Amino acid sequence: MTAIEFNYQLTSLSTNLERFALSLTSNREDAKDLLQETFAKAISYRDKFIDNTNLKAWTFTIMKNTFINNYRRASKSNTTFDNTEDLYYLNINKEGIGSSPESEYATKEINKAISELEDEFRVPFLMHTQGFKYKEIADELDLKIGTVKSRIFFTRKKLMEKLKDYQ
Repeated sequence: MTAIEFNYQLTSLSTNLERFALSLTSNREDAKDLLQETFAKAISYRDKFIDNTNLKAWTFTIMKNTFINNYRRASKSNTTFDNTEDLYYLNINKEGIGSSPESEYATKEINKAISELEDEFRVPFLMHTQGFKYKEIADELDLKIGTVKSRIFFTRKKLMEKLKDYQ
């Protein structure tokens, strides 16, 4: 297939591709951007297209993959680097930075409910909420991993029962 034939067939798919882009993005401007990016990739990778195969499916696949990659890139751009010793990556919700009196009160109630738990339930639960893995908790407390899992599970149930007014 010549470059002219390829470009002609590609542009003839414009309407279908635009609809597909709109269904992916739910935004007309983003759909136009996605369409333009798809056309650019299709033209630049024309040598990868195998003659006598389905150009429409090939182009739709390019669009779908471009959309997925853009989505992943956008979600990663919300990740900020935390300079702590452990070098964690954190996603920060910038809208929820301030705290309301209600959330502070709820936090106090949650902490109070946790502090009222017996040590055998509170300690594994707090370690889990601090990021320890089940295996690490089991090793640290010299317990079986199944015991750790069940204690954390039952602690959650107890807390949900105590704090059912906050759900």
